[in-house]
Formats: sequence, structure tokens, C-alpha cells
Amino acid sequence: MSELQYDTMLVRREGLTRDLPDGGGNEDLRWVANTATLIFGEHDAVLVDTFTTVEQNDRLVEWVRGHGRRLTHLFLTHGHGDHAYGVGQVLAAFPGARAIATAGAVEEARLQATDEFRDGFWGRLFPGQIPPPAIPDVLDGDRFELEGHELHVVEAGHTDTTGTASLWVPSIGLIVAGDVVYSHTHMYLAETTPETRRNWRAALARLKELGPQRVVAGHKQPDSIDDPTDIDESIAYLTDFDDAEARTATPAELYEAVLVKHRRRANPGSLWGAAKSFKPAA
Repeated sequence: MSELQYDTMLVRREGLTRDLPDGGGNEDLRWVANTATLIFGEHDAVLVDTFTTVEQNDRLVEWVRGHGRRLTHLFLTHGHGDHAYGVGQVLAAFPGARAIATAGAVEEARLQATDEFRDGFWGRLFPGQIPPPAIPDVLDGDRFELEGHELHVVEAGHTDTTGTASLWVPSIGLIVAGDVVYSHTHMYLAETTPETRRNWRAALARLKELGPQRVVAGHKQPDSIDDPTDIDESIAYLTDFDDAEARTATPAELYEAVLVKHRRRANPGSLWGAAKSFKPAA
């Protein structure tokens, strides 16, 4: 049995919330980087997640081809469009591969494939750039194989959206976390509640209990090293947000209260979007 390896591709894009307050000292961080991860053995490979735009997913296809393996599966950690919209392009390029996800992720991917989201939301922010959507199959069970190695699907429930999951590769101590874990990037909280954030922290604690050696976050800065401490830092960010949300009254106050502790995280627009969602306008 060959030993597995992994490689990660990052692409930077503009954030989704673009009306940030002036100042704050974070103008150079107003972007977000998505990850896609290839896990591979001697002959075969599994891809985890795709990207947002046609051009980004064309680059992803060429990157996968460059590894010289047969793609057997494309696994989606969740259904948000910036991770799921490339499914059709990947399957067209690798017709022998099968796209799979949990039932919850498939449900969210179907929602993101509707005109309301594909055209009305993503298409408005990235006009003419969103590919035709394709929906993965629901995975039967909680694991599948790559060259004799089991890959375990770890469901997290509602974290930054509904139906999220991570992929655990015990033979190499790797978690491909999707958006359950963020690395040096503001977490997307606009779809959360205090209850779902508690669930999110519990899901992170379960990942930590696996004792991973490497953790690939769904969003990270390019110089991040897939450090398992990103799990603890994600827990701390959620705790800091809950504390700030409880003691502030306006979007600006909530934004600044979190930013003062997490000034150098990428994509402050994600924090500003959450602040506007949870606090009435001043």
C-alpha cells in the first residue's frame, strides 16, 4: 500500500462584503483565499472542494492534471458556491471521477445552484464569471477509500452554514477541514446564531480530539502552514465574537471590538457583514 500525500492550491478573490468602514489599518487584507486540496497515492487521487469562477476552476483542473494521477472522487466539504461551483468543470475534465458530499452539503449546493444565489448573489459580485452548477451525489456512509486508505467524513452540522463536514485521513494525520476551520482569516458568521456557534466550537473540539498533524483550513493566508493550532484559534475567534456581540450595541462597535483582537486576519469584510447582520444600524 502506497503512502498518501497531499497538496493544496490557493486562489485569492475579492471578499463578498465591500462597504467596509474607512480606516482600521487593514486595507491590505481586503481579500480572501480559498483552498482546494488534492490527496493522492501512487496512481489515484481525491480532490476536496473547488473554486468560484470559471477561470479559477480552469486553473484548478490544470493543477490537478499536473499531479499525473487518476482522479477518483471530488468531495465537497459544504455547499457554499465559492467551494461548490467548480463541480461541473472538474467532472467534465475528469469524467471517471465521482462528486460526493453529505446530504446536508448537497442540500446547500442545490440552494446555491438556484437563480437567486447563482445570478442574484454570486453573479452580481462576479458578473459573467460563475460556471453552470452541478450537484454532487450523496455519499452513502461516512467514509470512502483511496488506494486502500480510508478517508473519514466528519460531519459538523451548522458551522458557517448548514451541512458542513471535514475529511479526516488518519494514515497521514491530515484533516481537510473545509470552512469548519479558518486560518488567519475572519470567519464567516452571518449565517450563525449563538446556538450554532456553540455547535461550531463543539465540532472544532471533536476535530482536535483526533490529534491531527496537519489541518487545511477552507480559507487561509498564503503563508499559513496547515498548523493544527488553527483549530484552537478558530475556537478563540468564536468566543471573542460572542463576547463582543454581548457587550456592543452597533455594527461599528461590534466590528471594532473583534478587530482589536484579530487585526491582521484577512477578509475583514466577513466580520463587517456579520456585524451588520447582528446589530441594528446606528
